[in-house]
Amino acid sequence: MTKPAPEQAEKSTATVQALLHQLLAIYDVKTLANQLLAQGESHWSPAILKRLLTSERAGSRLSEREFHHLHSLLPRPSAAHPNYAFRFIDLFAGIGGIRHGFEAIGGQCVFTSEWNKHAVRTYKANWYCDPDAHHFNADIRDVTLSHKTGVTDAEAAEHIRQTIPAHDVLLAGFPCQPFSLAGVSKKNALGRAHGFACDTQGTLFFDVARIIDARRPAIFVLENVKNLKSHDGGKTFRIIMQTLDELGYDVADAQDMGADDPKIIDGKNFLPQHRERIVLVGFRRDLNLKGDFTLRDIPSLYPARRPSVADLLEPAVDAKFILTPVLWKYLYRYAKKHQAKGNGFGFGMVNPNDPHSVTRTLSARYYKDGAEILIDRGWDKALGEKDFDDPQNQLHRPRRLTPRECARLMGFESLQGYHFRIPVSDTQAYRQFGNSVVVPAFAAVAKLLASRIKQAVALRQSETVNDGCAQ
Repeated sequence: MTKPAPEQAEKSTATVQALLHQLLAIYDVKTLANQLLAQGESHWSPAILKRLLTSERAGSRLSEREFHHLHSLLPRPSAAHPNYAFRFIDLFAGIGGIRHGFEAIGGQCVFTSEWNKHAVRTYKANWYCDPDAHHFNADIRDVTLSHKTGVTDAEAAEHIRQTIPAHDVLLAGFPCQPFSLAGVSKKNALGRAHGFACDTQGTLFFDVARIIDARRPAIFVLENVKNLKSHDGGKTFRIIMQTLDELGYDVADAQDMGADDPKIIDGKNFLPQHRERIVLVGFRRDLNLKGDFTLRDIPSLYPARRPSVADLLEPAVDAKFILTPVLWKYLYRYAKKHQAKGNGFGFGMVNPNDPHSVTRTLSARYYKDGAEILIDRGWDKALGEKDFDDPQNQLHRPRRLTPRECARLMGFESLQGYHFRIPVSDTQAYRQFGNSVVVPAFAAVAKLLASRIKQAVALRQSETVNDGCAQ
């Protein structure tokens, strides 16, 4: 994610106030005031900063150094800027996990849709959105008009074309909860419908389908949980595949449905986390782009050396991340109880000294107790069985991952690379990383697609096809 410095406007009251408005959509005012205080040039407080938004002296109140520092808190354009190779859109974007790989091969994101306001803050903190060429949207239904009655398909399609810019590739990590095991269990317990019958999220795949139908991108990449294949006895997945086929797209490896289905990609091949996701790569049939493309080629892009858990850990962490004696005892006894019943429920403790350790899947509920991934700090298991409350052993209670370590476990940053910005609370950060994708896995998908995308752009530019992507 190395990015060149963006162009910076000259300091004036107008540019300072515009910059502050942009930054306050990402960071809270206290954070910005502390950032300015750290520059050591003048006194700042949240109240002073707020007054600057309407002060005619805003341009002179900030020094050049302070102005430059505030600019540095915004994301920079990708290395391809402004000469991008292709255009893509990012639906149900989360914090941009899928976007990274397509930006890395020269793509320009021209439209993003994400409804969670906290995720939007993290997205805007890390991904450059060109004010002249990018549009941000919250509720995808405001684009497809699927929540409004009396709208014809033709009217909806026209509204989509007016709202979403032309693009070559569509990316969509459409909502997981209606199709995940945890989501199904939760909704059943609440007496609510799930899957495509779920009023709140179940029909959002069809919003994606409407956009594909209206905009006709050359290629799409859809992501969901592995359980999508088996949801509702396989009916959900069959409906999705049938819909994509009827739209005129060929999905890579569509016929592979066995245990070695290449559409199921496990993040553990890139980072030390077991995280399986289904990836549907579709090609517009009339463009003849698919050829022999297969996700079975993904292993050729596995890293020569996968980072270990130890590689991802911070050298020192705040004591708040260490489990309290009460929580550790609860998790320990909970696990013992279920082990006695022959169940697999319980915590997942990882030994960072084992270079082959692989964590369980980081979930969006990690903020609650961190049970699925606990870092072993030298807990003596034998002594714990004998005397759980031993004072010396208690000093080695396990800890949960920090948000920064979660960013690394998901591939948003490496120790030597880009420092991912986390402008939200720990609770929100855990939710965001737990809902995201393993970034290098989707970067590998992007690399596999690079030649096909280039071919699609060539077709578009030669104007041999009318794909809604005219220059």
